[in-house]
Amino acid sequence: MKTFVALILLGILIKDIIHTLRIFETSSSQVPNFPEYVVVGVLNDLEILRCDGETRRNKPKQEWMNRVTEDDPLFWIWTTQLCVNYLQRSKGNIENIKQLLNQTEGAHIWQWMFSCDWDDETDDITGYVQCAFDGEDFISLDPSTESWVAAKSEAVFTKMRWERSGQIQRYKHYIHKVCNVGLKNFVRYGEKTLRRTGEKRHTCKIKTASSNKGPSQLL
Repeated sequence: MKTFVALILLGILIKDIIHTLRIFETSSSQVPNFPEYVVVGVLNDLEILRCDGETRRNKPKQEWMNRVTEDDPLFWIWTTQLCVNYLQRSKGNIENIKQLLNQTEGAHIWQWMFSCDWDDETDDITGYVQCAFDGEDFISLDPSTESWVAAKSEAVFTKMRWERSGQIQRYKHYIHKVCNVGLKNFVRYGEKTLRRTGEKRHTCKIKTASSNKGPSQLL
């Protein structure tokens, strides 16, 4: 009887965790003691990789991320090259946005986030793209309508340009073919670490006896 009651109280944990992969890219202009360019990969709130304009190398931030070469032997090489390419592009991006907003003087920061969420129970993938200038929303991708949303009037020009250039299709490919695969692999590499920390970050559903069954050229 005690065992039965314990099972009802404790329930059966349903594996329903939303895993998240976030790629944060930050470009800065005239910001003291801050890199001109840095990109950070974050898995379930845990930093897993990083590249910046000083090192010019993409490096693992978790020991288990070295396992990525099991599936992609050249991963650190081609992602480092991407980082170097984006570093050169980022300078033009932030200058363009400064001109667009008529804020050419002083310190400024341009932030870009590309991310995807994976429900490991339903296998659903949801992708996001968000951009901000000086901490304020600028433009984002609405995953439900698959359309660009300009957060301010100055972003309408960028919205129209991205629509003409087919950026939505490009990001859909990244979300479902690149971010999706990378996210699932990274979760597999760090399974033990994520399982220990997941209890703090994610709320697991409990089933009792009464329960019913039921992830560029930006500018």
